[in-house]
Formats: sequence, C-alpha cells, structure tokens
Amino acid sequence: MRQDKRKTKKDAFVKEEKQFEERVVSINHVTKVVKGGRRYRFSAVVVVGDKKGKVGLGTGKAIEIPDAIKKAVEDAKKNLINVSIVGNTIPHEVTGVFGAGRVYLKPAVEGTGVIAGGPVRAVVELAGIEDIISKSLGSSSPVNIVRATLMGLESVRDVEEVAEIRGKSVDEIRG
Repeated sequence: MRQDKRKTKKDAFVKEEKQFEERVVSINHVTKVVKGGRRYRFSAVVVVGDKKGKVGLGTGKAIEIPDAIKKAVEDAKKNLINVSIVGNTIPHEVTGVFGAGRVYLKPAVEGTGVIAGGPVRAVVELAGIEDIISKSLGSSSPVNIVRATLMGLESVRDVEEVAEIRGKSVDEIRG
C-alpha cells in the first residue's frame, strides 16, 4: 500500500517536470571571506516556460551547483507570467525596463526566427515566441536583462484585451 502512494507522488512529480522546459541563464561563483578563510557558494539564474505563453524567472543559491539550479527552478515555477502571442510573435513593439537594463522587443514577420542575445533568447523561446527582433540596451547583467524582458512581455496586450479594457468591440479598436 505504501509503495503505491509513493509511485503516485513520483508520477505526479514527473508529469510536472515535463510540463515546463528549463534553461540555465547564468551561474555565478560567490565568495564570502570569513575568519577561517573563504566560503564558496553558487548562485543560479534559471528561466522556465511551457512554450505556450507561460514563462518565469527564478534565482537560487547553494553550496553546490545542482542544488542552486533546483532552487532556482522551484522559484521560477512560482513566478510565472502569461505572455500575449499573436501567431508566432508579439502584437506590438515594447521596451521592458528593469534597473539599468532595457530590452527593446519588436514583432517580426513569419520566418524571421528569434534574433536576440543569450538571456533574452532564453526567455523568448521558452515563452513560445518564434519570430521576434530584440536589442538589449544598458546593463549587461543577465538577471537585469531577463527581468527587463519579462517586464516588457508582461506589458504586451493583444487587441481583445485592449477592447475589453476600453469597453469597445475589436472592430472599433482596429478602425
């Protein structure tokens, strides 16, 4: 009887793992100097997404790299956002800002692909966007770039959302 319960919990965990894809954006080596010497730790930045419009960022610190990545994945699953996608791209241009990091995101014609740097590429691909042009401005810190990208994607609205907010029909918005 106990084994059956364990299997069901494990099966549920395995299904949850398959739901999201994860990508490690950066791993940082952190050193703390104490009386007895140096203490080493690692911090990890991970992006998770389902390639259907949900994406999240997580950070984690631990003494070993795999533990830091696990913590970051758990944190990322708690911080998911929904992204408005029209076709394979975003509905309009947007600039995401976080701290000194700025990310300019522009919709692209079908077949263009993802034209983006490392941290931005991870977020955009895991969100499920296939055609987009981006430019990273300001800070080059991976955490700030990823957060700026998420801020930009979170502020994107499609026509249906705008029509609902303004209390008009979609045809009235399009003109």
